[in-house]
Amino acid sequence: MRLNARVDAIALSTTLALDARAKALAAAGRDVINMSVGEPDANAPEAVQVAAERAVRGGKVRYTPAEGTQSLRKAIAAHISATRGVEFTPAEIAVCHSAKHALSGALMALIETGDEVVMLLPAWVSYVEIVKYAGGVPVEVAPRPDLGPDLAAIERKITKKTRGLLINSPCNPSGYVLSESEVRALSALAEKHDLWIVTDEIYRRLVYEGAPNYSPVSISPAVRARTVIVDGASKAFAMTGYRIGYVAAPKDLAAAVGRLNSQLTGCPNAISQAAFEAALTTEPPEVGAMCAEFGKRRDFLIAGLKQLGLETPIPRGAFYAFPNVRPYLDARGSSGFCEDLLEQQNLAVVPGSAFGSDDYVRLSYAIAIEEIGRALDRLGAFLRTHAERPAPSGARKA
Repeated sequence: MRLNARVDAIALSTTLALDARAKALAAAGRDVINMSVGEPDANAPEAVQVAAERAVRGGKVRYTPAEGTQSLRKAIAAHISATRGVEFTPAEIAVCHSAKHALSGALMALIETGDEVVMLLPAWVSYVEIVKYAGGVPVEVAPRPDLGPDLAAIERKITKKTRGLLINSPCNPSGYVLSESEVRALSALAEKHDLWIVTDEIYRRLVYEGAPNYSPVSISPAVRARTVIVDGASKAFAMTGYRIGYVAAPKDLAAAVGRLNSQLTGCPNAISQAAFEAALTTEPPEVGAMCAEFGKRRDFLIAGLKQLGLETPIPRGAFYAFPNVRPYLDARGSSGFCEDLLEQQNLAVVPGSAFGSDDYVRLSYAIAIEEIGRALDRLGAFLRTHAERPAPSGARKA
């Protein structure tokens, strides 16, 4: 059997693969602490659960329009209008099975074969693979030392083949939050070179101090007209398994994503649509409480990593820490580091190589603070043991 070349070239998601390995070891009796997957440990808000059950018991489990129910699209448009300060209409919304599905639909609708898409490192593991599957060419740009965008380097990467700019703020894996001035500078580059902007705002609600996340659509009508927002329910509302997200974009693009849905997936999950609508229209109190708890966990984890001597940029958003572990890497890089850490200390974290930044590893603090404390103990034991071993031939230097 011969597979389609694009499908055959797709790499398995590193985060999902590590999560599966950690769960398999736990099922086999190992005491595994899993900091690999980006999934809140909170339950979905009560209003979400009630709406989902009401939809099931009320028989509201039929097909919906491919672009989502009109009532959910209206709720999303109102939510974006209120949170980004720019008016959106239901016609500019396409509901999808998740934010990842929304991102895939947007990129497939925008990319022609050979188009280059500029993305800022470190970058979420799926960006490269989705762009490649859509026929595009991912162009990765290394960040500044603080993991913020290197604007001069970004402009140097723009060519006549560049079609768009993919940004993510707050960033997975680093937690970096783009400032308003950085968003304006990136948007100016897009206008100067006639590029579209896809802005992944799935972690928008999870910002712990300073200015809130700033969206390109808030800058001007001209920037809004070339910008696509991708967002969803998974992170802020702890609705990972509900699988529901959306594209907010100029209506022609939103309609195109809806047409893709109609042929590839039919329609979004009806129950999840009802649940997401409840989340958007009730502003559940659990969301604020969850964000506050994540903030406490962040502070605890960062303090612990610093005590271990690991240089760690302060993550202002999302729920990940991204320490630099270069002094402890051998020739296998961060992948080998994470493999050894899991096998020797039963601690699962994600190698920075998955995000294009091999000197780092990603730790999710979406687990109980007691578990974070145990994880720090295990990481410390591993670093002490690892530091005492002579580096193999070909190892990286600190």
